[in-house]
Amino acid sequence: MGPLLVVIALAAVSSAFCWIASLISRDTSWVDRLWSIVPVAYVWIFAASAIASDRDAARLILMAMLVTAWGARLTFNFARKGGYTGVEDYRWAILRKRMSPALFQVFNLLFIVIYQMTLLVLITLPAAVAWQHPSPLTAVDGVIAALFVGFLVGETIADQQQWDFHRAKAGGTAQGFLTEGLFAYSRHPNFFFEQAQWWAFYALGATSAVSSGLGLWGGAVNATIIGPVLLTVLFIGSTVFTESISAARYPAYAEYRRTTSMLVPLPRRRANATRPIS
Repeated sequence: MGPLLVVIALAAVSSAFCWIASLISRDTSWVDRLWSIVPVAYVWIFAASAIASDRDAARLILMAMLVTAWGARLTFNFARKGGYTGVEDYRWAILRKRMSPALFQVFNLLFIVIYQMTLLVLITLPAAVAWQHPSPLTAVDGVIAALFVGFLVGETIADQQQWDFHRAKAGGTAQGFLTEGLFAYSRHPNFFFEQAQWWAFYALGATSAVSSGLGLWGGAVNATIIGPVLLTVLFIGSTVFTESISAARYPAYAEYRRTTSMLVPLPRRRANATRPIS
């Protein structure tokens, strides 16, 4: 089997596991628990195949190492929030209350499991491009890898700031919602950096294709762009839903929305002096 078929087979098994586990446990966060794990496995499958077939595997090894760092950080952050101890994403619980049991199970199968698990394959497919078009590493790869690491550091800082704030909130020394640090420039800086890493990952695959002689179409812009595009669509939809919950809880959130960029970190717009942010 080629590496892509191995990845598809592993994704099918993982999807079946998540769906069956959600039915047995009545917990729909199983995909969340694999989110930071299976992409790492997928990219290493391509890298291992390149090594075994004596291809130039340097770029794929670099891609696998970067995704491993991404997965390790995200797994740690998810674990300390209790994600592996049976804590379900609160958004799924809200949606379950808004839907009939039958409709929610359709949503569970088609969106939570099939769509998201398919997306995890799609965002790793730039590795398939690098496997199909092996070429030596270039200075451009170094710049893209540095950007990936920078985005990783940015997400780490944002998640730590959010973690510290929620711990302070639980201890009674903070209230409301976080508006300081990176959150003074973006309402969801961690979401922005998460997406940016996968756009950088796509660029590494595209660089491989261009270095192999492919031009703009099919090289710099190739079919695997669907992965980061759909990931961005998913994050925007999830962000809109999450913010609808926050706006219902906190009246001041409307002003925060008005003054602060949703995703891309930007200088804060001038706030209304009579309506403080928090």
